[in-house]
Amino acid sequence: MSVTEEQLRAWSTGPSQTEKDRCTNAENMVRKAIAADSQLQYLDITVFAQGSYRANTNVRQNSDVDICVRYNGTFFVHYPEGKSRSDFGNIPGTMNFAEYKNMVYKAMCDYFGADGVTRGNKALDVHANSYRVDADVVPTFEYRWYTGRFNSGQTPHYYSGVAFDPDKGARIKNWPDQTIANGVQRNNETGRRYKRAIRILKRIRDKMSDDGILSAESTSSFLIECLVWNSDPKVFEHDSYYEMTRVLIVDLWDHSNTDEACSKWKEVNDLKWLFHSSQPWERDGAREFLKQAWNYIG
Repeated sequence: MSVTEEQLRAWSTGPSQTEKDRCTNAENMVRKAIAADSQLQYLDITVFAQGSYRANTNVRQNSDVDICVRYNGTFFVHYPEGKSRSDFGNIPGTMNFAEYKNMVYKAMCDYFGADGVTRGNKALDVHANSYRVDADVVPTFEYRWYTGRFNSGQTPHYYSGVAFDPDKGARIKNWPDQTIANGVQRNNETGRRYKRAIRILKRIRDKMSDDGILSAESTSSFLIECLVWNSDPKVFEHDSYYEMTRVLIVDLWDHSNTDEACSKWKEVNDLKWLFHSSQPWERDGAREFLKQAWNYIG
């Protein structure tokens, strides 16, 4: 397939205002569901959007919302080697995570109806309707990564993220605030073309997937965001979206030809290595997607 400049320009834009409103409605309804629950309404809980909707990298007609429901009264933690909670003045939390996820699930079912919610291994899927988009509600605790350094005033320094235990599998840790902040900075540095490039690659991925190209079907939206994050900022200097997209793909291909070449690549949060044994993707899979994307745009 040959893709035109006009198509790429259109693909670079975000969802329509109607789609944005439906995303916002979903977030607000989840917040209301927590506030209406007789148990959760009294807990220290923060509800916020994360993922591509919050980052403003979602694409038209492919919008859903990832919503984090973070309990702040208990946190998961990583301490420096040889240190423990007593070194930082922390005390054990009183909330069990499985219990908390069950409470959030009950709150969603009570508010949206049992038929309107599906419990998944990682998230609670609140189904879409004409008023709101599909929402993946993720109960989490705060996650603190203590570095061993100290802030001014000698308070211990730590990175604050979120973490959760799936019903099956190992604990998952994410860094939504760092991801958003770094994405905004890169977007400003590139004349707002960074997020446009992400949307273009996502739309190419979706078109490839529609055509049954397997590498597209296995390439997640977040992986695409991270690949673009690790590209040379000079690729965004091209006036043409077609030329920018071609140079972007070539740059990522050329700099991922060996494990060593991209050994310093990280997620957008700049805290997790992009290609690591703990990740759900691999370098070879990413390169196959890049090769097919190059062939696809012509």
